[in-house]
Amino acid sequence: MIARIWHGWTRSDDALAYEELLRSEVLPGFTELEGYRGAHVLRRVEEEAGADASGEVEVEFITITWFDSMEAVRAFSSDDDRGAVVPDRARRLLERFDADSTHYEVVVTPEE
Repeated sequence: MIARIWHGWTRSDDALAYEELLRSEVLPGFTELEGYRGAHVLRRVEEEAGADASGEVEVEFITITWFDSMEAVRAFSSDDDRGAVVPDRARRLLERFDADSTHYEVVVTPEE
């Protein structure tokens, strides 16, 4: 199994809308992809890093998607096997995001 890890950041005012977009549209749209096995989304308010010049605090999202193989990842990805897959509606809510994802082979799972 392959874990695909990607980061995106929103303004705090957009975090709930982005999370809802992931839940209602983005992630359900992946379920029809062959070799896709689900996702975990992590969220962290970056208060400890302080606010930016405008006083805005960022919210970091880490998305971990699970695939059977690198072949399944390549079929999913927008640019070779690492390119970010970010729909236009999500881009409008994100302040910034990784252009590429990182992949890891899963060697131990909670079931073991």
